Amino acid sequence: MSANVVVVGAGYAGAGTVKSFEDEIDEGEAELTWISEHDYHLVLHETHRVIRNPEVESKVAIPVEEIKSPSTNFIRDHVTNVNTDERTLELQDGDPVDYDYLLLAVGSSTAFFGIDGLEEHALTLKSLDDAREIHEAVRAAGEEATQSEPAQVLVGGAGLSGIQIAGEIAGYRDDTRAPIDIKLIEGLDEIFPGNDPEVQGALRKRLLDRDIEIFTGDFISEVTDELVHLGEDESMPYDVLVWAGGITGRETVANSDLEKDERSKRVHAESDFQTSNDRVFAIGDTALIDQGDDEQAPPTAEAAWTAAEVAGENLVRALRGAPLKSWQHKDKGTAISVGEDAVVHDVIGIPITTFGGVAARTLKKAIAARWIAEVSSTKRAISAWSDM
Repeated sequence: MSANVVVVGAGYAGAGTVKSFEDEIDEGEAELTWISEHDYHLVLHETHRVIRNPEVESKVAIPVEEIKSPSTNFIRDHVTNVNTDERTLELQDGDPVDYDYLLLAVGSSTAFFGIDGLEEHALTLKSLDDAREIHEAVRAAGEEATQSEPAQVLVGGAGLSGIQIAGEIAGYRDDTRAPIDIKLIEGLDEIFPGNDPEVQGALRKRLLDRDIEIFTGDFISEVTDELVHLGEDESMPYDVLVWAGGITGRETVANSDLEKDERSKRVHAESDFQTSNDRVFAIGDTALIDQGDDEQAPPTAEAAWTAAEVAGENLVRALRGAPLKSWQHKDKGTAISVGEDAVVHDVIGIPITTFGGVAARTLKKAIAARWIAEVSSTKRAISAWSDM
């Protein structure tokens, strides 16, 4: 009797694992079930493009039917609980699904850190619906504003996501000539915190060139219907607030008995992706993947899709009783878009440490196109090129 292998999640980690598993498994050796809330894979690191132009959504959402093989069973549903004792997944709408081996790649939720009013009033970017909602909110605010009283759009968090979101809102403002002021807020003392000052400076320059105001050094302390409060003394009025300030584990894993981080609720996983239960694997934002010396793999798209290649193979090895492979993340560099511009930093094989311009934009496009081609087809990658 063939084994039941289940992959949950259709992000980079989930889609990549499905492709890798299908490549490694022999016919009739296992039955693969893929479960996700959406019937598409979202190219999340390019989803901010939809904020500027909703028509781009067809380029960043890839139907699962284009990704999986015909033999893989796909279930569109939400996993509400993982019962490791019974090896069963409980679904929101459908019947429970049994597994022999399970890989969790459910991504993460937005962390609001207990800030009063933040979750209630802020928009986030985790899905196509979120991108559409941000677009509509910015559009409506811009249409209601005047040149003397421009709309106030605030983006909280100046990490990769916050910077790219602010850049796309600026692109929409410039395309439509809407009266919109954009402010990027970071509680730490620098944008793109913890990274090389050279890339921080390059990003700051491009943000300022696009008339995006930058505020650092004060954390958001409270949000009301009309105001964002910073620290103890400062406040800013807003019409639209977008929050990109951190991640936490999703309820799917938070409610399980798997060992997880007490604060973030993300699952602990070894370098071979096994969790505290040897039948359950976890990768991507779902997991804190041990990299030795008290380090974990970063929650990035690059880390998720390179991990997925090994994760699919390890699922096959597990059901065959073979030794599992360890995975070590190797940072290949950073590419961040700021509207139509981009900044690239510390890319392997490129002698210039930090650069922008045409070369950076082309490389950023190439990264997205490569992933789309790998998970779907070269034809789709070529089609998406101009919008990346």
